Amino acid sequence: MSQFLQVLLSGLATGSIYALVAIGFTLVWQAAQTVNFAQGEFVMLPAFFVLIGISLFGMPLWAALLFGLAVSLVVLGILFKKLIVEPILPHGGITLIIATMALGILLKESVKEFYSAEAQPFPSVFPNDPVDVFGAILSTQDLFNLAISLAIVVLLTLFLNRTRIGRCMQATAQNPAVAEILGVNVKRMILYTFLINAALAALASFLITPIYLAKFSNGETLGLIAFIAAIVGGFNQIRGALVGGLLIGVLDNLTAAYVTAEYRAALPLVLLIAIILIRPQGIMGTSEGRAV
Repeated sequence: MSQFLQVLLSGLATGSIYALVAIGFTLVWQAAQTVNFAQGEFVMLPAFFVLIGISLFGMPLWAALLFGLAVSLVVLGILFKKLIVEPILPHGGITLIIATMALGILLKESVKEFYSAEAQPFPSVFPNDPVDVFGAILSTQDLFNLAISLAIVVLLTLFLNRTRIGRCMQATAQNPAVAEILGVNVKRMILYTFLINAALAALASFLITPIYLAKFSNGETLGLIAFIAAIVGGFNQIRGALVGGLLIGVLDNLTAAYVTAEYRAALPLVLLIAIILIRPQGIMGTSEGRAV
């Protein structure tokens, strides 16, 4: 029983990181009706911003984290929206999707070329001491990752549902034209959405990189799994992204522990196919009708 609990909690901790990245997919979809296939690289990059702050500017860890978050908001939020999304979006969603794929390759190869192709150690924000939870031995890092990720999701949900800006953002996502008629500053709400996505990517980066090290290729697998998590949970629902991320994290750990670790990489794809066949809108998603 203690082994099962250990596998379960560890899977939830990993899945909560997937959920943060998956929520980014959902937010960009709601704001621009497109898929950001550079989302994995958006999570990879903030870790290198922090390392630059530590190594180049001699910052302490807390200041480097704030520096990494600030740079992420500018580069992955404001500049991404202004330089990539706004000029290309009028030409169609497919064009923007291809542009995000190219952006992901550019970010990955740039880090490889200008920083290093080798994995870099990343300082942990939390101690990595083992903790006994009802007989299950877990690291403090995993427990903090799970708690912080769930807290972020809860706070984001409350922000969207209980504040005026959050309701305006939801109105913009549902129908920008009507929202603008009602006096909502649509462009500002979309900018807020991209800034939130950048902040989520940075926080996910700070939580997961101490475990997997900082490497230019980290975004490949993380982005794919988070994309699948968003589809499995429901691409148009934040709570769906949370459910999808946690589900994949738990199933991945259970498969590796009780079946075989050889096929754990195929599990998200199998789950994706099953969801598409049984419930195309996702576990928590709702069907959308669009005019063509």
